[in-house]
Amino acid sequence: MSNSFGDRYRFTIFGQSHAPAVGVTIEGLPSGFSPDMDALSAFLARRAPGKGAYTTPRKEADAPEFVAGLVDGHTCGAPVTVLIRNTNARSADYDGLRRVPRPGHADYTAYVKYGPDRDVAGGGQFSGRLTAPLCIAGGLALQLLAKEGISVSARIVSIGGETGPAAMEKLLGAVKAAGDSVGGVIECVCTGVPAGLGEPMFGGMENRLAQALFAIPAVKGVEFGAGFAVGSMRGSENNDPFYYDGDGAVRTRTNHHGGILGGITSGMPIVMRAAFKPTPSIAVEQDSVDLVSGQNVKLSVQGRHDPCIVLRAVPCVEAAAAAAVYDALLESRC
Repeated sequence: MSNSFGDRYRFTIFGQSHAPAVGVTIEGLPSGFSPDMDALSAFLARRAPGKGAYTTPRKEADAPEFVAGLVDGHTCGAPVTVLIRNTNARSADYDGLRRVPRPGHADYTAYVKYGPDRDVAGGGQFSGRLTAPLCIAGGLALQLLAKEGISVSARIVSIGGETGPAAMEKLLGAVKAAGDSVGGVIECVCTGVPAGLGEPMFGGMENRLAQALFAIPAVKGVEFGAGFAVGSMRGSENNDPFYYDGDGAVRTRTNHHGGILGGITSGMPIVMRAAFKPTPSIAVEQDSVDLVSGQNVKLSVQGRHDPCIVLRAVPCVEAAAAAAVYDALLESRC
């Protein structure tokens, strides 16, 4: 199933943006684990809509509801299923999009694959709303990784090419006022990851991390370590010299490889960056087509949308990375 991820830590995300709920079923949580619900709620709150001048005004509590897999607050070995109720959907805002797809969105490709019966309200199953259950799976993985001395943290590197806080703020204001949108880049670092996780070729850690990151709808590019910059470097510049540290562990002087060599973790921090496209739903008039009449038409999207997805995507990147790392960690112990 394309909605499932992982092998040892495996989860399946379900629901649509305007369905009664979205959720996730997780397999691989150790029996006897007591999730820190306050920490999980705080993590989900970082992704939740309706917070700040430059996010969608849609208000959702994003309160996780554990409906299976917990007994007296701890896991019992059964799969864990968690729901997040959708309480503030306005499906009528999307009525016109049933026949006129948004440029840059999955409206058209969903129509080609699923026909006129696909769910367009809020983007259906292609909505960023589905990153809420991703954050549940990743948020729980973060708690389990912390017990292993592994941390995962992400930050905004740039928005619309701007890197300074004041410049980013100014750009966001201008973009919102124009009814437009803008993208950006988020960097994620995983520290404490032991050497030896991952497999060569198709089972490499880059492969697994990239697969998880590309589940976030707006991600269009992923790079590790020095990334695309290695294309303009010499081997003498790109290669990271090895040395023994004071504890006798092998380390590297630099980290252009981003903590992964040959698909296998080296023990250095895993460093990756994800590029996010601008929100497709914008008020600026664009060219589109009417899938019913077969005519070329103009489209200006109304409703509630983020002028910049990046602001709410930082915990999503952390969640995706944590799930991939925890899955690989469990696999290494089998």
